[in-house]
Amino acid sequence: MKFLSTLAALAVAGFMSLSASAALTDKDYREIKPAQATEPGSKVEVIEFFWYGCPHCFDLEPKLKKWLASKPDDVIFKRVPAIFRQSWVPGAATYYTLETMGELERLHGKVFDAIHIERQAFNDLGAISTWMGRNGVDSKKFEETAKSFAVAGKVQRAQQMSAAYQLTGVPALVVDGKYIAQGGSFDAMLDNLNALIDRARGERAASGKK
Repeated sequence: MKFLSTLAALAVAGFMSLSASAALTDKDYREIKPAQATEPGSKVEVIEFFWYGCPHCFDLEPKLKKWLASKPDDVIFKRVPAIFRQSWVPGAATYYTLETMGELERLHGKVFDAIHIERQAFNDLGAISTWMGRNGVDSKKFEETAKSFAVAGKVQRAQQMSAAYQLTGVPALVVDGKYIAQGGSFDAMLDNLNALIDRARGERAASGKK
């Protein structure tokens, strides 16, 4: 009986998941063709492509932070700094340098605030390292790390991913390397993100992907 109850519960969960994803229309998401590979494992992958200089990314950040606070346990979330042009490279290098130095969690939001509220210039390494020095980061170490082979490699990978994922703008929320959530508002985009996660979860279950 317990086995049958478990099956019934799984069936109901699967039906609810399919119902949510079935409500999606072509305006709610865009499919990535070909789909991009995700890391091995059973978790659904969500990637936010962003640019520190993007006002829409800045506006999305508090809503995304709230979404992350209640993110499903079977979802793994990543950020990738998009690079559409050379002027976006300093922002990507800033992100990966902070990540390497263990300062990303503390300063990610502050970098957004510095650019969009304080109107700080983040166009070159000198200006960025000066700001970092005022915010508790060793500016010399920051510059050395930003110029490192490791950070350069991550920046190059971010540039390659920006093209491979067929991005047309940022912020872009990608689900399992297959779908980009869309919407007329950030709230709608996040609702569609949740529905796409449900869809990806169902697809993984159907394929037995681990």
